[in-house]
Amino acid sequence: MQGNTSGVIPAANAASAYVGRLAPTPTGYLHAGHARTFHQAWQRARTAAGCLILRIEDLDESRCKPEYVDAVFEDLRWLGIDWDGEVVFQSRRKIVYCTAWRRLLERGWIYPCPRSRKDLGTLAPHAEEPVFPSAWRSPVPSPDRYAGPEGTNWRFQVPDGVSVVFEDALKGRIQKTAGIDFGDFLVWNREGVPSYELAVVVDDHAMGITEVVRGEDLLTSTARQILLAQALGYNSPRWCHTPLVCDAHGRRLAKRSGSLSIQTLRSRGASPADVLGFVTG
Repeated sequence: MQGNTSGVIPAANAASAYVGRLAPTPTGYLHAGHARTFHQAWQRARTAAGCLILRIEDLDESRCKPEYVDAVFEDLRWLGIDWDGEVVFQSRRKIVYCTAWRRLLERGWIYPCPRSRKDLGTLAPHAEEPVFPSAWRSPVPSPDRYAGPEGTNWRFQVPDGVSVVFEDALKGRIQKTAGIDFGDFLVWNREGVPSYELAVVVDDHAMGITEVVRGEDLLTSTARQILLAQALGYNSPRWCHTPLVCDAHGRRLAKRSGSLSIQTLRSRGASPADVLGFVTG
C-alpha cells in the first residue's frame, strides 16, 4: 500500500487557484462510472493548471480492503490519471474528525440518537433514502456530558424548512429543502466511525478544495455538506456533478457491477481510450 503515512494533508500548490480531488472508497473495484467522474475531475484540474489530490476514503475498516486500494492506484494510472503530492488516507485522520465532532456538539448542532438505519427503513420500506422524522429527535445535550462520540449514533439537526441552494457546473441551480428532501443525518455511528458527510467536509476544508467533482447521485449529500460546513464555520467549494453511467438494464453502476469494473474491462482487452470513449461518448 502506498501513500501518506502521517495522515497529514499535503499542502496544495499556493500558486494554483484551482484545487480538486479524487476520492475513491476502496470497498470494491472501480467501475466505468468512476472512470467518467475521475477523468472529468482530472481534466478540469489540468485545464485550470490546478492541483489534484488523491484521497482514499477508507473509514469503514470492515469493508475497505488493501487489494482495492492497490487497484485504485493501478486503474487510475492505466487511465492516464495522475495526481499531485502524497496520497491521503482518511483512516489516519480520525482525531481530526473527532475535533470537528466536538465543535458541532459545543455549537449545539448534534445530538445522540438511539435510532438505527433499520428503524428508519421501517418508515418507508421502499424509499431509497427515507427522511429522518423530527419527532425522533433527542435533545441536544450539554457538551460536558460527553468526552467523545463513541458508543452511540450522533445526528446533525437540520434547520427544518431552510432551502439549501447551490450552483452546479453541469446541472445549474439546485435546491434542496431541509426537513423535506432530507432530514437529520448521521455524523458519527455507534461503532466509532465518522460519517462520509462529516469526513469529506473536514477534509475538503483542510485540503483547500475549490471544486468537488463527483456523481449526480450525491446532490442531496451536497446540501447536507453545505449545512455542515456552515455549522463548522467553513466556506464550501464549488460543485460539479457528473451524469451517472448505467448498465444495459438502465441501472446505475455500483461496485457489485463486476462486468463493468475497470479491472474486468482491462482483462477483456479494452484500452484506456475504449473505456473513456464508452463513458464520455
